[in-house]
Amino acid sequence: MQEHWARSHHFDFRLEMDGVLKSWAVPKGPPLEKGIRRLAVEVEDHELSYIDFEGDIEEGYGKGSVKIFDRGEYELLERKDKKLMFALKGSKLKGPYVLLHWKDKNWLIFKTG
Repeated sequence: MQEHWARSHHFDFRLEMDGVLKSWAVPKGPPLEKGIRRLAVEVEDHELSYIDFEGDIEEGYGKGSVKIFDRGEYELLERKDKKLMFALKGSKLKGPYVLLHWKDKNWLIFKTG
């Protein structure tokens, strides 16, 4: 997960899947405890080489500063069209989470345990 200071401050949540980084912008930051639901807006997939990126983006839509917020591995528990269940194994984000498709590019992310 990257913290991104662009037009608006947000967090970029990424999961390595299908040879790319599936990506969501999380405006209010990741939920760190059970019971908090946060909007996660699906954005374009990123190349795997972007996984460790920190620095400044000089032009375009993502213009701003990017810093690693957390990194680690995950275990995919369930994958359906509108639902991803996974266990995060990062230093800040740990435990079971769900990404649930809501409408259009909008998903909800929340911790389940």
